[in-house]
Amino acid sequence: MSQQPAPSIETSNRIWTLPNVISFIRLLGVPLFLYLLLVAEQDLAAVVVLAVGGSTDWVDGYVARRMNSVSRLGELLDPFADRLYILATLIGFTVREVVPLWFTIALLMREAVLGVALLILRRHGFGPPPVHYVGKTGTFLLLAAFPIILLGKASPGLAWWATPVGWGLAWWALGLYWCAAVLYLIQAVRLLRADAEDES
Repeated sequence: MSQQPAPSIETSNRIWTLPNVISFIRLLGVPLFLYLLLVAEQDLAAVVVLAVGGSTDWVDGYVARRMNSVSRLGELLDPFADRLYILATLIGFTVREVVPLWFTIALLMREAVLGVALLILRRHGFGPPPVHYVGKTGTFLLLAAFPIILLGKASPGLAWWATPVGWGLAWWALGLYWCAAVLYLIQAVRLLRADAEDES
């Protein structure tokens, strides 16, 4: 019996899809998190907002695939929301001294390296390399680590497990982030070499 091919998922130009609405709601959580962490200093409430924002990272993509409502805007919103959450959390955590400055620098340097690589690719007419599962796993671990680390600081009675678990996840995320960066750079170099060979 022959196996039927899986139905293809088409990318649309629609804006107001359910996955996009979920992404917009996630984005609204960023300023709320920063307010709770830096202004109100309501750390437990900030933990909840951060945990909800991180745990719903996969929801918009899952809904888009299940409902066959993948959109070009959604393909941009999802990674943008992830990066905005990570950047906002790093800024807030560094200001409140939840994480050391070197950890923030290590993550931001990775983004700077990839940013330069993307600019070079764009100058040669290439778009960004496809997202690698290593980078997606690193993002997932980082979004899981942040609320646990903050929970350990906000509730000293839970620090005995939250701090080591949170930092264990954070270390794994940092390693995977840089592994993904290396893989992206390898893809970029291959594209540029192929382009140079075609022109010669």
